[in-house]
Amino acid sequence: MKAVLGDLAGEYARATGHTLAVSLGAAGAVADRIREGEDCDVAIVQKRVLDALAQQGKIAEGSIVTLARSGIALAVRKGMAMPVIDTVEALKKSLLAARSVAYDDPEMGHASGVHFRGIIERLGIAQAIGSKAKLMKHAVAEFAARDEAEIVVTQPMEILAAPDYELVGWLPPELQDEDGFTWAAGMGAHAGDPDAAKALIRFLSSPEAASVFETRGMLPVAR
Repeated sequence: MKAVLGDLAGEYARATGHTLAVSLGAAGAVADRIREGEDCDVAIVQKRVLDALAQQGKIAEGSIVTLARSGIALAVRKGMAMPVIDTVEALKKSLLAARSVAYDDPEMGHASGVHFRGIIERLGIAQAIGSKAKLMKHAVAEFAARDEAEIVVTQPMEILAAPDYELVGWLPPELQDEDGFTWAAGMGAHAGDPDAAKALIRFLSSPEAASVFETRGMLPVAR
């Protein structure tokens, strides 16, 4: 989401007169911060996370708007042969054949890391992948500046923002969690500037924003 907000910040400022001040974090960490009392004007995370926060009175009732869908995808370092991942069995073979596999650290609350850990457990290859896994603490682009892996598994928008890696494709549909990777925006229950918060949510759900979501590897929600 960092790249999307970076692309949209200037246009949002021109259109509304407001300037974005963005604080980034893994979905789980963001939810914990809000749950523990940190105020925000707008929270942008997975919809199921926002729904839970709304039930706890942390997100304003009726303010949640679905923006776009993402999922789990696979990338390789630029110049490497593209592995076959179009079926579950082909993906399993490609993961086992790789010398190293990097994915987001589940313990840091990264939704993609939690989901991928579940996938390799489901496929019965958790131990084999664990022996050659590199857990990413930050975005792929930051990981690439310090380390490397033959295969990276994360959300497409993270891959497209990393010039050292090339997107192979999304994992097979039966391994995706559509609901878990549907992104939404909601206004904080104690927003300091409710008008600016509402303006941002409207802007993020506009056709202009939808084109940026798509460019960054997400699927805008039709309205």
